[in-house]
Amino acid sequence: MKPRDFREVDPALLRLPGSRRDGADPLKLQRQFSQYGLSTIGMPPLEVKQGSDGELVIYDGVTRATRLAKHSAGTLVKVEVTGILTSPVGSLPTIGENL
Repeated sequence: MKPRDFREVDPALLRLPGSRRDGADPLKLQRQFSQYGLSTIGMPPLEVKQGSDGELVIYDGVTRATRLAKHSAGTLVKVEVTGILTSPVGSLPTIGENL
């Protein structure tokens, strides 16, 4: 069994997946912020994959990452690297660039 790879990263530096280049859904983001504020208590780790260039792209958690990057800049969040991609992802926009 492969050991799980968890890391602490700044969510603003995470890459948005191609399917979510525009970032988090504004309504979902507002709903999440009013429910959880800046809290990460009980929040599952963001699921990311690592590109061949070392950059991390979000596969689950765009809205959670955006909420924290927008309202709690510089706060590190736990991510789980669930796979390695054979292609680079550095050309995808980051959450920070999308704010």
